[in-house]
Amino acid sequence: MTRVLFLCTGNSCRSQMAEAFLCAYGSAQFEVFSAGLAPGVINPYTYRVMAELGFDLAGHRSKGLDEYQGKMEFDYVITVCDDADRNCPLYLSRTAQRLHWPFEDPAAFTGSDEETLAKFRQVRDAIADRVRQWTENPGVS
Repeated sequence: MTRVLFLCTGNSCRSQMAEAFLCAYGSAQFEVFSAGLAPGVINPYTYRVMAELGFDLAGHRSKGLDEYQGKMEFDYVITVCDDADRNCPLYLSRTAQRLHWPFEDPAAFTGSDEETLAKFRQVRDAIADRVRQWTENPGVS
């Protein structure tokens, strides 16, 4: 089974979404994890927009790299934000193929509740599309 780590800054939005989508779209082919360089808490909008598509993230939590360092190797490390791409620890890239899928940070958006939901939906849908495409041809970044 191919082991994949999605890496972001806080493991609160984009990497959580990517993990959920890859688990759904490629569960027979991939073992999926996510982490953040500076983990915090999952953004409440992440729960909301994923629930709209039937994804229950209730058991998910924000995780740091320390949970994986020295304990497992990955076939792919996929950074989903520029900060994670710039600051990805070298030990992760020694064994894994590194891919970078930059997505806008919906948590950085400021607006009304409905505008913020719309931004989270936009990013969610872009991540879903990218993950779906990649499951069809994982050799392509």
